[in-house]
Amino acid sequence: MGFPKGRRRLVVAVTTLLTLVAVAGIGYRVLAPAEVVTPARGAPPPAGTPAVGVVGRLPVAPLVVAGRLRVYAAERQIYADQPADSRNRVTPFWSYRRWPATLDGVLAAGTMVLSRWSDGKLVALDGLTGTVAWRADGPTPYAVAPARRTGAATVWDPHGISVAPAPGSRTVLVVSGRDGLRGYDLADGRELWRVDGGRDCRTDLGTTAAGQVFSVDSCAGPTAVEFRAVATGTVGTRWRPPDAPERFTVTPVGCLTPRSQCRGLRTDGGSGGRGWQVGPGAPMAAPALDAAGTTLVGELAVGDDGGVLKGWEARTGKGRWQRGDLGPVTILATEAGRLYVLTERRELVTLDPVTGAQRSRFPMTPGRDGIGWKPGRAYAAGGYVAVERLRERADPDDDDQAYFLMAEPVVLAAT
Repeated sequence: MGFPKGRRRLVVAVTTLLTLVAVAGIGYRVLAPAEVVTPARGAPPPAGTPAVGVVGRLPVAPLVVAGRLRVYAAERQIYADQPADSRNRVTPFWSYRRWPATLDGVLAAGTMVLSRWSDGKLVALDGLTGTVAWRADGPTPYAVAPARRTGAATVWDPHGISVAPAPGSRTVLVVSGRDGLRGYDLADGRELWRVDGGRDCRTDLGTTAAGQVFSVDSCAGPTAVEFRAVATGTVGTRWRPPDAPERFTVTPVGCLTPRSQCRGLRTDGGSGGRGWQVGPGAPMAAPALDAAGTTLVGELAVGDDGGVLKGWEARTGKGRWQRGDLGPVTILATEAGRLYVLTERRELVTLDPVTGAQRSRFPMTPGRDGIGWKPGRAYAAGGYVAVERLRERADPDDDDQAYFLMAEPVVLAAT
């Protein structure tokens, strides 16, 4: 004997309601904003002294933190493995994940790992433990091209985030986005200053080694470069190159990372570039930096001159050293006291940038991988060097399969 018709309808309605509630609960748990922190369970490894040479190859691009572990980026996750000289990627030592935001950029400063997300949130992690040091709201980032599978653009070339020294032994994090420009104390995430608006006519470039934030501004007339005090955000210098056209472009040069603590810049008004060194005041002309392929290492300009690698005094152009024994080279990266170049035979050569003296030299070829590749993005920190290996005919429009040399295209070396 079944339920009466009216009661049957009631049972069906209640069952349907309970089902909808259960589905809604499951959907909320799956789709609701979430943060998952998985800190390290043990002590971080000590800083080692790896043997000079190729360490190994990796599927994704690493950031080396304090010479002790490596940090990687995924679409919605930051994670680390250890030790820094492990031959392959291993089980994560710690992990941090957010949902539904996507990771926009990662920057390492000392043992702090700063992450920026698509919703503008800034999350600073202790790089040795994976614990959250602080969280803050930042300007929403601009849309950039999706990172390829190595994640190198996210960790080696993050847009809109940079750091610089400030008075009182502080470090200031500078963040740029759709909502303007802001400065934060890197130690605790406290907002120090902000500049709203102006993004349609202002391009924020990064920071200088002298503790300034520099931007290209055309909001009030001809293009000019503005230099702000990193501790306060106030404009101290507004500069235009002598005889510059109304509009010109600016490229940072000699930076600690692509946009942090830069020592120079190159301006181009369409008739050739001009190089400049930046310091506390207005930029100083540095003719040795005029050529687009030249970089700045400390006070010296370094570049390939017809197959001869040369070092010049940036301002006077006086030659300091030259190396004709290397043949044509690609400058991969620089850091304090080290200049890294790659020869046509795919040898990684580490030079003293002041004297040109060789510090190390070895093939950048794990196992029997060979030399049939060209370098993509590269990175250096603490004596480690990493580079993407691309197919010799790779084109930026190629998919990842045709673009990268193999499934593990990143080679890591210790110098």
